[in-house]
Amino acid sequence: MRGRMVGAGVTLLLVTGCGGEAEPVAVPPPAPVTVDVAAASSGGACRLLDFGVIEQHAGVRFDVAAASATGDSHTCVVRAGREALPELTLTVTRTSIDAATFTADVVPEKAAKVSGLGQRAYRRTTSAKGALGPVAEVGWLAAEGRLATLRYATPRDADRAEAEKLTTALVALARQLDTRAV
Repeated sequence: MRGRMVGAGVTLLLVTGCGGEAEPVAVPPPAPVTVDVAAASSGGACRLLDFGVIEQHAGVRFDVAAASATGDSHTCVVRAGREALPELTLTVTRTSIDAATFTADVVPEKAAKVSGLGQRAYRRTTSAKGALGPVAEVGWLAAEGRLATLRYATPRDADRAEAEKLTTALVALARQLDTRAV
């Protein structure tokens, strides 16, 4: 008899408890998660760059990096979010040229000589052209048979004098790069 009463009680609870649909509970969407990913995670020449070190020298916080390789050339491009400019590009190419050939064939006209960077090095600033503002550039022949270039492209409204100052920052950054790692 007790078994029938318990069974009837359970049946009654089940029938009355399931009679209506529960109202959905509104849950706020989760906040977007921001993940700070290192430039090196893009591989290739990006392994040589660190967003914090770039910011320390150039004064701009980049947070997006992309690498590519073609033959013996490895390139890394870094940008700030979805903005196209400013943009910093590092290119490292394996080479067998010597310092004399670098000076004669690679160093652009009107480039300034840089000492203390690789076997030979130069820096220059180009004028604004098209959608680009002035471009600061440092190129060097590294001791381990690598030809490297750092180019900082500024927005169209940037001042050429500021771009010229950036060449000094790029030289300091270049001195910290170990191009043998590519």
